[in-house]
Amino acid sequence: MFIGQPDACPVATFLFWYRKTKYLCRQKPGIQLRMFHLVHYQLPFIVNLLVLLLAAKFLGELAERLGQPSMIGEVIAGVILGPSILNIISGPGEIKVIAELGVFMLIVLAGMEIEVEEIRNSIRGRNIWIALLGFIVPMASGIAIGLIFHFSNTFTIFLGLCIAITALPVSIRILMDLGKLKTSVGQRIISAAIFNDIVALLILGIILDFNDATKNIRDLTFSILFTTGKVAIFTLVLVTAYHFFKLAKRKVNVINPRMHKFLLYLRGKESVFALVILFVLIFSSIAELLGLHFVVGAFFGAILIPRSMFANRDFEKVQRSISGITMGFLAPVFFATMGISFDFCALNDVLLLVVVLFASFFSKIFGGYLGGRVAGFSNAKSLTIGLGLNARGIMELVIANIALAKGFIDVPVFSILVLMALLTTILTPFLLKEGFRLIDKKAGSNLNTYT
Repeated sequence: MFIGQPDACPVATFLFWYRKTKYLCRQKPGIQLRMFHLVHYQLPFIVNLLVLLLAAKFLGELAERLGQPSMIGEVIAGVILGPSILNIISGPGEIKVIAELGVFMLIVLAGMEIEVEEIRNSIRGRNIWIALLGFIVPMASGIAIGLIFHFSNTFTIFLGLCIAITALPVSIRILMDLGKLKTSVGQRIISAAIFNDIVALLILGIILDFNDATKNIRDLTFSILFTTGKVAIFTLVLVTAYHFFKLAKRKVNVINPRMHKFLLYLRGKESVFALVILFVLIFSSIAELLGLHFVVGAFFGAILIPRSMFANRDFEKVQRSISGITMGFLAPVFFATMGISFDFCALNDVLLLVVVLFASFFSKIFGGYLGGRVAGFSNAKSLTIGLGLNARGIMELVIANIALAKGFIDVPVFSILVLMALLTTILTPFLLKEGFRLIDKKAGSNLNTYT
């Protein structure tokens, strides 16, 4: 209840009316729409985009000056502008399309900096334990929460997936901001994140297929085989493309002159840029048509770009163009929309909130650490791997959105999952930075010991 007049202090007055507004929003949801009617209906899409990008870049720059990744400021900008505080932008709306394009371009940019051999070496031998334990341990913790709170089986599996998954775009952005993407630890984090996303999407496809079918063993078996078959088809496409370009690389002296002649024949500007984007879009489209997320297809498509067929200067120019578009415009919008999706008013189950947050942090970090130790890494590197796998984001929100749309979870639970994605995204850069600092410190002490 709000009794009496607020103090004369401007800050106290603001807090009084803010708390009263939030209280009224909870009691009468419709009042929020009436109070902010002019704001919501007078600001066109382009103005919302202007405000969002301006706030994201400003707070991103502030985060950089404080020695932290810019994505932290970009997420906070979305929280401030969203329903939780100012409510200037009530939801992603049309901006969501730009955010998804930002995910696509961010994945393309990261994939262009990674070689196929690096990924393959990262999951060879005992390295596979990082991906396995980094998924199984948090998945088991989510299932345990579902059983303790007596949730339905489908709800429990969805909760386990949201806790177990690692947001590939977020992990890539954090590692890129820290300059650790190409390190051995960074490669293990990315490889495990790819594995986590693929397995999570595989399980998601099975759940969705089976949920719409008659619930018997035959339909479950068919659903599992059908979804596994889609993943096998996509893998076959990737392997075929990889061997084809590997064969073409041996004849680069024949292909390069023809490619150069073809590019000279094209009269449109930025032809190489267009060819690279079209190449990646092919794999993204194949992934989408097979029921996988476009992020998986975009990442592998960017890795498989036949770089030897282009001149070095042309390929570097494409990288600079993609980096400028992504880091300057699309990526800040993507991370800001994550903040907009959060609504503090919807959080009402404190016990479940605390349990989910604790499980999401502890189980994911411990799973990655355990996998790193089994794979033969030191305590410092294993802990850093676990910290790097802890970031959620777009993939976790995708699964949560599907679960909400299908009626498997309600709005309060969805808000908890959004908060979990935000907190892990915001805190992981801090923790990961300290993890790499610990690795460098250990390496320095070992060097001093031997010298």
